[in-house]
Amino acid sequence: MAAAAIEKLPQLKSATDGLNEMSDNERSGFINLVSRYLSGEAQHIEWSKIQTPTDEIVVPYDKMANVSEDASETKYLLDKLVVLKLNGGLGTTMGCTGPKSVIEVRDGLTFLDLIVIQIENLNNKYGCKVPLVLMNSFNTHDDTQKIVEKYTNSNVDIHTFNQSKYPRVVADEFVPWPSKGKTDKDGWYPPGHGDVFPSLMNSGKLDAFISQGKEYVFVANSDNLGAVVDLKILKHLIQNKNEYCMEVTPKTLADVKGGTLISYEGKVQLLEIAQVPDEHVNEFKSIEKFKIFNTNNLWVNLKAIKKLVEADALKMEIIPNPKEVDGVKVLQLETAAGAAIRFFENAIGVNVPRSRFLPVKATSDLLLVQSDLYTLVDGFVTRNKARTNPTNPAIELGPEFKKVASFLSRFKSIPSIVELDSLKVSGDVWFGSGVVLKGKVSVKANSGTKLEIPDNAVVKDKDINGPEDL
Repeated sequence: MAAAAIEKLPQLKSATDGLNEMSDNERSGFINLVSRYLSGEAQHIEWSKIQTPTDEIVVPYDKMANVSEDASETKYLLDKLVVLKLNGGLGTTMGCTGPKSVIEVRDGLTFLDLIVIQIENLNNKYGCKVPLVLMNSFNTHDDTQKIVEKYTNSNVDIHTFNQSKYPRVVADEFVPWPSKGKTDKDGWYPPGHGDVFPSLMNSGKLDAFISQGKEYVFVANSDNLGAVVDLKILKHLIQNKNEYCMEVTPKTLADVKGGTLISYEGKVQLLEIAQVPDEHVNEFKSIEKFKIFNTNNLWVNLKAIKKLVEADALKMEIIPNPKEVDGVKVLQLETAAGAAIRFFENAIGVNVPRSRFLPVKATSDLLLVQSDLYTLVDGFVTRNKARTNPTNPAIELGPEFKKVASFLSRFKSIPSIVELDSLKVSGDVWFGSGVVLKGKVSVKANSGTKLEIPDNAVVKDKDINGPEDL
């Protein structure tokens, strides 16, 4: 990094000192991140040193010992666990204004409802006290606090804390945007989920859980419906004293950009596409060499987090995220929790079934989980056994379906898709109730025309471009 950039650090630091909205922890965390970025300390990966991890490092899920039927063993394991959901994201990409976790997923229940029901069932069944922790951002905090109130009488202790709030940096002058007068929310950003470790510590929650005898935290995205508590993994970690475990699952063509686990200089670490030299990107994306990807379901030992945060040892790769907001070019620096794997002792991956990765990032995912492909039992979304194909249908919905409200209005009821291979919809298309889709289906309304799929229609292996094709 040019010396000129390093010289900007004192000016940035004094401007940051003047921002009263930040805590001391946030100030030092922010300056630390920026100085690491400016010093250009990015870890350089030597491609030839990358090795495919062995089964000792990425353990196959079915090789892990089962948990005994004895309820007392289950209670013993669960009493050591904290569940933490990353809840900082807004549902803006799906046209919603509040936290993404309050989008209704199934049977009128939101992501958050399902998470609470799952943990409540565990606590009731085994007489344990697994707490739920939500890491919010300043974007989701107020709304989440209001929503959490409705669970006051549930058998789950719900804790919330906020991840750090860092100022966006004006790119050409390298000063914090709020000090230039951008004092509303747009002047700030949450610095990625790698911030979960210091923020959990700074909130005081980490020490509180350790003092209660908790040992592991299970961290997952709040929009991943497959990320449920798994006793087999927890038992394995406790028995083998693994400080960190990342769940990975076999890559399909939809996941080629996802980070993967590698063995590098004797340690397991996450390799993200951003770290890959240009000439190796196609190799990285191939399913042959890199067969697994990170689900962002992470299991981490609480005392190990405390030790590493106190030693300021979690120097995860920095992800620069340049943006343009209101015509101003700004920079935000972020980190990812998965990248922390290389700092923990005895860290492993576990190659889990695809069912543990069911994220809802777009309305096409919502269509899958609301359909007859899944059923809901005790808050768990379970795949329909009638589906013989292990992979889910590939679904592409046009922009008319992008927002949740318009998506819901275009389906009188969600079609049956148990026997669907792929669906592509574009244009002004509307679905009646009781529609069954099978095989490969494409529905395209020509511009200016409205195309309605009638009630109870069975559409199999068809390209529909107008009413005459039905």
